[in-house]
Amino acid sequence: MLVSTPIYYVNDVPHLGHAYTTFIADMLKKYHALRGKDVFLLTGTDEHGQKIALSAAKHHQSPLEYASQISQAFKDQWDYFNIDYNHFIRTTDQAHQQAVQKAFEIMHAQGDIYKGKYQGSYCVSCESFVASHALCPDCGKETIILEEESYFFRLSHYQERLLDFYKQHPKAILPLFRRNEVVRFIEQGLHDLSITRTSFEWGIKLPASLHDPKHVVYVWLDALLNYVSALGYASLDTNKMAYFDHAIHVVGKDILRFHAIYWPAFLMSLELPLFEHLCVHGWWTIEGVKMSKSIGNVLCAKQEAQKYGEENLRYFLLREVPLGQDGDFSSLALIRRSNADLSNTLGNLIQRLSGMAIQYFQGQLKSTQVLEHYGTSYAHMQALLESLDASMLEMQPHKYLEDLWKVFEGANVLIAKEEPWNLIKTDKEKTMSLLVLIATLLAKSAFYLYPIMPTSAQKLATLLGLSLDSPNFKACMQKDYVLSPLTLVKNPPLFPKLELSKEPPTTPAVATQPTPPKLLKIGDFSKLEIKVGTIIQAKSVPKSDKLLQLEVDFGDRVRVILSGIAQHYQPHDLIGKQVCALLNLEPRKMMGMLSEGMILSASDAGMLKLIAPLEPMPNGSTIS
Repeated sequence: MLVSTPIYYVNDVPHLGHAYTTFIADMLKKYHALRGKDVFLLTGTDEHGQKIALSAAKHHQSPLEYASQISQAFKDQWDYFNIDYNHFIRTTDQAHQQAVQKAFEIMHAQGDIYKGKYQGSYCVSCESFVASHALCPDCGKETIILEEESYFFRLSHYQERLLDFYKQHPKAILPLFRRNEVVRFIEQGLHDLSITRTSFEWGIKLPASLHDPKHVVYVWLDALLNYVSALGYASLDTNKMAYFDHAIHVVGKDILRFHAIYWPAFLMSLELPLFEHLCVHGWWTIEGVKMSKSIGNVLCAKQEAQKYGEENLRYFLLREVPLGQDGDFSSLALIRRSNADLSNTLGNLIQRLSGMAIQYFQGQLKSTQVLEHYGTSYAHMQALLESLDASMLEMQPHKYLEDLWKVFEGANVLIAKEEPWNLIKTDKEKTMSLLVLIATLLAKSAFYLYPIMPTSAQKLATLLGLSLDSPNFKACMQKDYVLSPLTLVKNPPLFPKLELSKEPPTTPAVATQPTPPKLLKIGDFSKLEIKVGTIIQAKSVPKSDKLLQLEVDFGDRVRVILSGIAQHYQPHDLIGKQVCALLNLEPRKMMGMLSEGMILSASDAGMLKLIAPLEPMPNGSTIS
């Protein structure tokens, strides 16, 4: 199995978004490797293109010198975070350049590449040709008009084959709403793709057999082929190519089109297997704004980890928002999440177990009656743990962690219910069984925690006398497994409480008196017409990641309302649901459509939930 990150573009040093992608990939490797699979984790840097040449010139360096410096910064960061990669590829590697030239030659020989002329708008920042716009639709920067000789890839030739692939493999792209976005784009019609440039030299030259030295391979054909060049494509040693039979690519939503359309078309042309999954995540924003060097709000993951802990950061990013949706990062949210989940729930459970074991039994735990006393609780927790695999395979790490924490919460509830501090006075054997049960649940859970927080999971396993490997995982997850006998000793807290960093603010703080909120009179509220309605139809809005078009029955009439909930709800899940909506708003146009009201919702820390009555109400019922 191959698990890959994108190769990161070396126009700037790594930031929090790069770390998030890499944490996801590392999580997948650790998860599958623990289950006995041979997993190859690939990451690296993308170093060619006009933007790199321009950046190097600004720094008075050659393109290779500049790319090497930034590439090393990425490698150092992944080493700091103990990312378990098997290979760090650079597109300036000789083996990669040979693979690109071989692939180009094969595509050209079978007629998938032809020479023509490109004229149109080009975004230097995105290294992307765009429709005729003054501004790039992806990054908002000005485009340039480009006219030059170019080789083209017959992307249009693969339109139907791509649609067939996504029809036959509905879970090839996760989350599923991203697949729908890709299919809609393909259905609009694909145009042949310019894949070479002549206006700069910093790139891979065409194969010598084409006798056309003025061309260099355009960055996306060059970059995407890293996923096979790193495995030995075009070399004498192709043993590693077997990893590509089961490939999972982890990418951000901004490069979805390149990976979901261009890449599989290239693979079809080369008669290579297509990926198993394309895992597409959202962006991390700062106060709702995408991180950008020009804005000055880019966060360095290493600096955040040095303030709050490497694994606290990793846990927060993987737990806080559903994969595929955007998340808003703040130190305060990280601290709250870490203190609540790690310190209070899991950390407290570990401390309670070791404290009672030492106090009541000198740390020596042994019982053969766990299932006799607590069989029902054991079975319930075992079922919860077994359900986690579905969440991970569906690329829902937030759900995986949410359900894992139900095991820890359930163990804490069981302790409170059984009151071992009183039980020990009347039934030592049952008290012993309770503590062995808690230890067993923690042992099983350590294997599930490992892909998310490897160092913390190892520490927990060491406390319990375990090693986290594939044979132990299989043994520990047996339905009747009990961790006994066991010796526990006193240990410092695994998850100390966090506090806000005491670093001085970057700008002077100005003390101001808070403005008291303006209070409304009851008559002001009565001006709002808020009613209950039932959603009878829901569908995505073309060309919008955020909007859903809802038809809502309010009893006297059906209204069409556009609501920015597409990243939180799937259309088919909303049919028949009741909602509350503000109706006496002026109709407004969005994406060329008229919206006749506003659906009410509640949001916090990147999560959003629709507001609805606790019990079903007649359509048109007034909220007062």
